[in-house]
Amino acid sequence: MGVAMAERLAKAGVDLTAWNRTLAKAEPLREHGAAVCEAVADLRDRDVVFTMVSTSADLETVLFGEGGLLVGDQLPGAVVDCSTISTEASAAVRAACDERGVDYLAAPVSGNGKVVKSGNLSLVVSGPEATYDKVAHLLGHIGRSVTYVGEGDLARLVKIAHNLMLGVVTQSLAEITVLVEKGGVSRHAFLEFLNNSVMGSTFTRYKSPAFVNLDYTPTFTPILLRKDFDLGLAAARALDVPMPVTAITAQMVQASVGSGRVDEDFSILLDLQAAASGIELKPESVHVDDGLGTPREDGRS
Repeated sequence: MGVAMAERLAKAGVDLTAWNRTLAKAEPLREHGAAVCEAVADLRDRDVVFTMVSTSADLETVLFGEGGLLVGDQLPGAVVDCSTISTEASAAVRAACDERGVDYLAAPVSGNGKVVKSGNLSLVVSGPEATYDKVAHLLGHIGRSVTYVGEGDLARLVKIAHNLMLGVVTQSLAEITVLVEKGGVSRHAFLEFLNNSVMGSTFTRYKSPAFVNLDYTPTFTPILLRKDFDLGLAAARALDVPMPVTAITAQMVQASVGSGRVDEDFSILLDLQAAASGIELKPESVHVDDGLGTPREDGRS
């Protein structure tokens, strides 16, 4: 994910140096004019540093751990974090950045590496508006849509709410897809109809190939989705917002984790729904347009 975002910056001509905890993952960026460094500390002289990690603990390690980005006398001008973490964790990072005189923006994203490459990534940003104005042009290189929602860590709540919708829609899509298949309709025919109706969306179209051909190559795992549901339901409790549909979906996400298939895409919710409905799904081996302009295997788009 981070590499795909960095590639877009490099292709836009940005003076870019990249670091990854697995160095080999960053090496392909050299082909696009980027430099690659061996330690995150080598980025301390940069005006802006983007971070993209899986958890708040990872972010704290990268920023404040031994040899971390913000440990030392020389510090970057600003940190723009694109991870999905809790509002509370983000606020703690913000406070630590403020103590060091480093500007900090929360800028979580909607999408994955494939979406980034297609140019369809969306970003939501919060923090000091002056800092946002300074880096908005860089954010524009990464995604097609950048929305500033205010000061502090409001962007974290927006992204968590987004991922709750992600899970709820996928569970609903799994239920109705299994319903029509058990009634005798192929998955590809049903999803073609749905995607071309007013109920279709960029997301339902994007997930259709996985549902039709049972390709669960991970873009977002059940464990990561469970983390976001935990964060979302915690926010709901704190704000006294009832979320019954989200709570039920959280149990289905938990069931997907409990199945042990934690290294596959969370689209395995479809398989769990099929099993609960007494049917066994088989790949339909049909080409399905994902709406992202991904080329076919035969070279056609």
